[in-house]
Amino acid sequence: LNKRFPDYILPDTNMLYLPKDNKSANTKKEIMQNIKVLDETLKSFNVNANVTQVSIGPSITRYELQLSPGVKVSKIVNLADDISLSLASQGVRIEAPIPGKAAVGIEVPNKEITNVYLKEVLDSNEFKKSNSKISFALGRDVTGSNIIADIGEMPHLLIAGSTGSGKSVCINSLISSILFKANPDEVKMLLIDPKVVELSVYDGIPHLIVPVVTDPKKAAGALNWAVQEMTERYKMFAGKNVRDIMGYNNSCIIEEDKLPQIIVIIDELSDLMMIAPSEVEDAICRLAQMARAAGLHLVVATQRPSVDVITGLIKANIPSRISFAVSSQTDSRTILDMGGAEKLLGKGDMLYYPVGESKPIRVQGSFISQKEIETLVAYIKEQASPNYIDGVIIESKLGSSDSDSTDELMEDAINLVLETGQASISILQRRLRIGYNRAARIIDQMEERRIIGGFEGSKPRKVLISKEQWEEMS
Repeated sequence: LNKRFPDYILPDTNMLYLPKDNKSANTKKEIMQNIKVLDETLKSFNVNANVTQVSIGPSITRYELQLSPGVKVSKIVNLADDISLSLASQGVRIEAPIPGKAAVGIEVPNKEITNVYLKEVLDSNEFKKSNSKISFALGRDVTGSNIIADIGEMPHLLIAGSTGSGKSVCINSLISSILFKANPDEVKMLLIDPKVVELSVYDGIPHLIVPVVTDPKKAAGALNWAVQEMTERYKMFAGKNVRDIMGYNNSCIIEEDKLPQIIVIIDELSDLMMIAPSEVEDAICRLAQMARAAGLHLVVATQRPSVDVITGLIKANIPSRISFAVSSQTDSRTILDMGGAEKLLGKGDMLYYPVGESKPIRVQGSFISQKEIETLVAYIKEQASPNYIDGVIIESKLGSSDSDSTDELMEDAINLVLETGQASISILQRRLRIGYNRAARIIDQMEERRIIGGFEGSKPRKVLISKEQWEEMS
């Protein structure tokens, strides 16, 4: 992990594409017409309110309403469908009230969506001023301001959205932003891509810890490596009496001793949750709870934001969320704890809900094409070759165990399982005070010996023998 890259030159944003004419297509005439229609609609329902300000964003235009005294905010919210009908527009969203303003926002989709190109946001002052190596160009908000998100402050991120909503483009923008900003010795990445095709383009860049992990069975092992790395880092911090990675790196006299920040990106969580739910959930929760100070950050994406994929534990431990367009209000509530994402337009239109904000921010995501990614990756590969770490994925194959050498705690583990009638990795970890990998190996060896049954998804494993039978066997 500590290999240095003294000759590495950061890529230039000039390799990215930016069209000459990229202005909003919304005309003043259209906006004045919409204001008139809004006023008439509100009057017809006996609501006293005036449009005081208009903000034109890339994908939506927000009309700010000043309510007269005595008018309830809920009255405007209940008129959402009527306003949508009178404006002949789909997906009108009402923000009541706008955070920090004494106004209600009516967000109306533009007839044409103006793309926000990654180059525009990367070249902005906001991105250049950001000192963090793991900040990325998210996009632009309703007022046209550039939104820069810092993964270090999040400190973990959950992304959800249905197919074609712009989720994968967002992940590509995130990775590309970091590649434009960070040397391979400053930021390392662990990419897990069960969909195989999304992140494979990054194979061979020096920022990777291992080649892109595409086998869901190996992904659990890669996550466990991250848990072990986190534990090792905390031991190193304790040895130097420091609290976090910044303190540790500042205390390092030799440059080679400095630790890089690590970002773990999972592009499709539902695939992993089908194959190894308990192992994946355990690893994600441990990382989410403790990894921030050690410099490890999680970015988890899924297109199925249902409760069996984004479990309560995962949700509670990952505070920052991004939701792209989803199919139902239930999905929106699962990811954001509120409705609204079902009214998004798709194609990069998102609700960004960082930790500490009272309400989500509507953002049009920055766009990077596949061709631009390939150009960027080709440049980086010319600069340096990867220095992969051995043993990250080898241990990970679920079900494989070292049957030649029986663990010295095997006897205690079997007695514990027979006494409690429960066989799980987590119970062995707690009662025997051992690490995840060791507990998993013991469970696998017990399965091979036919003491416990096989893995059955969310159901507990069956205990196949009684205490008396075990005493006879031993």
